[in-house]
Amino acid sequence: MTTPPRFAPREIYRIDWIPGTDVLHGTCHCGAEHSAQDPIEMWEWMLGHPEGHRPQESRGLGS
Repeated sequence: MTTPPRFAPREIYRIDWIPGTDVLHGTCHCGAEHSAQDPIEMWEWMLGHPEGHRPQESRGLGS
């Protein structure tokens, strides 16, 4: 059994509920963001990387 490197990169997915609404707001480990009411749609978007994802640093370039 091997141990993972001490500082191994981690993929962090975050989904927040927007209070007072039925809206979920997700942030992918790449920095892309998405909002949806359906939790299944949100997870499909999150785990479908890179389909539908554009990291924040590439948004708006050339506009």
